[in-house]
Amino acid sequence: MANKREIKKDVDYLVGEVISDCYTYLMIHGEKNRDNVIGIIGSIVEKRNNFISRVNNPDKSFDSKQIKSHYKAINADLLAAVDDSFSKLSNLSAKK
Repeated sequence: MANKREIKKDVDYLVGEVISDCYTYLMIHGEKNRDNVIGIIGSIVEKRNNFISRVNNPDKSFDSKQIKSHYKAINADLLAAVDDSFSKLSNLSAKK
């Protein structure tokens, strides 16, 4: 299992990639769908804060197996959120 620092680095890296792609989209397409892209950025930043909070504050009553499953759930949720954000941005790119 990765330590907390590595998990937080993964969260920041993946969220940074989503935000970077959003800004690239804005640079290429200008004002087209700007509000939707800003919404994607706001949503992923909110989720990032939630993930970091979950990493920093696991339930004190968890035993070692529950802690492992807690962090695995965070990782799965992170990947799903990032995939969802990329899908939304991709759908905006496909629209003309």
